[in-house]
Amino acid sequence: MSDHASQPVSADEIRARIDTTKPHSARFWNYFVGGKDNYQVDQEIGDQIKQIFPGLVDVALTSRHFLGRAVHFLAGEQGIRQFLDVGTGLPTANNTHEVAQRVAPDSKIVYVDNDPLVLAHARALLTSTPEGRTAYLDADLYEPEAVVKAASATLDLSRPVALMILNTLGHVEDYERARSLVGRLMAGLPSGSFLVISDSTSTSEGMIAASEAYNASGAVPYYVRSIDEIGGFFDGLELVEPGIAQVTKWRPEPGYSEKELAVDAYCAVGRKP
Repeated sequence: MSDHASQPVSADEIRARIDTTKPHSARFWNYFVGGKDNYQVDQEIGDQIKQIFPGLVDVALTSRHFLGRAVHFLAGEQGIRQFLDVGTGLPTANNTHEVAQRVAPDSKIVYVDNDPLVLAHARALLTSTPEGRTAYLDADLYEPEAVVKAASATLDLSRPVALMILNTLGHVEDYERARSLVGRLMAGLPSGSFLVISDSTSTSEGMIAASEAYNASGAVPYYVRSIDEIGGFFDGLELVEPGIAQVTKWRPEPGYSEKELAVDAYCAVGRKP
């Protein structure tokens, strides 16, 4: 079963909200992972940043691979059947619901984003199994209580939920505000829920230079943080081994070819007591 946006939006309204004159993070990331849902302006800044810091392509690809491993771990080893994916981004291969429902067909997934291009492609995120359910909310990270309330139309908030926030929190410039938003989202979820975060980190001069170039492009800025700051999002939660780790080193599967690749992106999974 699948649901469309919480409030129907016409195709004309969606098109009016899409700005093709400035780079956009979802389209930029889509270009880096080999997608087709991007424009020339995104490709141009992408190519510029590849010259500055080619390693950002590895960050994009390995962060996506981490998503798959984390969802598989939660659905397969922890029995999680409900996922709240905030800052969904553009659909690619192995989206959250695809990974979860391969493990457990009855999984329920709610995607949350307020990007018009993501909204335009929301149907690609709504290909649920008959046993499960997917929904897309045109909603804002800055209104966490409203997000949780809207998600409750699909998810049973008396049962554990995995909150996924991947490559999204850098849009929140103020760190304490970002921590507060994460805390408020988790406050609406029951004991036994999980928090999954991955993000680019200020762990090399190349990544810092790439971030500065992106922010100077006219796009909505994206701020990279320290490893300790990534860890701060998990205060009060029980970290799953190996704790705060590079995305390539979080529970790599046997034969995973990228496990020795050092990337400027860190992640963790934490359980709410």
